[in-house]
Amino acid sequence: MKKIAIVGPSGAGKSTLARELGDILQIPVYHLDSIYWKPGWIPSSRDEFAQIHHKIITKEQWIIDGTYIQTIEIRFMHADTIIFLDLPRVTCLYRVLKRWGRYWQKNRPDMGKDCPEKLDFPFLKWIWNYPKKIRPKILAKLQEYANSDTDQKQVFILRSANEISHLLKNARQT
Repeated sequence: MKKIAIVGPSGAGKSTLARELGDILQIPVYHLDSIYWKPGWIPSSRDEFAQIHHKIITKEQWIIDGTYIQTIEIRFMHADTIIFLDLPRVTCLYRVLKRWGRYWQKNRPDMGKDCPEKLDFPFLKWIWNYPKKIRPKILAKLQEYANSDTDQKQVFILRSANEISHLLKNARQT
């Protein structure tokens, strides 16, 4: 595990897992939210984001957390390990609400500079619709890797906090 892509819905624990794996494996961690969002919640241009993303994925080692479907395919192609946090939407919504309370009017460590935590209806709706709209695309892409004879990747689909803990325990033992 030298190039690890962590994807999943908001609130699934991608950033937390990335930080913990980065500490265990001594691999640099990149949070796509902190790259995409400029101060004041201004999104990066598509080209700017793609250029930064490309610079990261060409490095020797990385852990990248974030789904960002527009760059997911290239990230998956370069990764040797893909972790999909496929947690229930109710769990993700609960965690997002908890996170909002914890970081209200503050920046999260994995977020862009001057982007204080916020919560709005479109974001909650995106999380609620994730299993129907985004999840099938990710699972289809992962199935391609499972069916491929040429592209050997470790793929983990984790569906609970216990499965995430088990992955971290195994990483500590290697």
